Amino acid sequence: MYPYMNEDVAFERLKDLQREMENSYLTAHTLSGFGTVVRNLSARAWHLAGLALRRPPRRRPMPRAETAYDGDAASDAA
Repeated sequence: MYPYMNEDVAFERLKDLQREMENSYLTAHTLSGFGTVVRNLSARAWHLAGLALRRPPRRRPMPRAETAYDGDAASDAA
């Protein structure tokens, strides 16, 4: 037997169920659009990371050779 004996209560329950289904449908479509945005952003980031890897390595500064003359000058000044 139907648990809601009153027709008004049954009709309200039906409207609530329809509203829940519509909200879940709208939420699902909103989240699917979010997935597309995330997919596009990740593709762009992957592309930019690839461009950053293709640049030539940076030049390293030439190491300075310390000479004995530099050390003698420092000790003479003191």
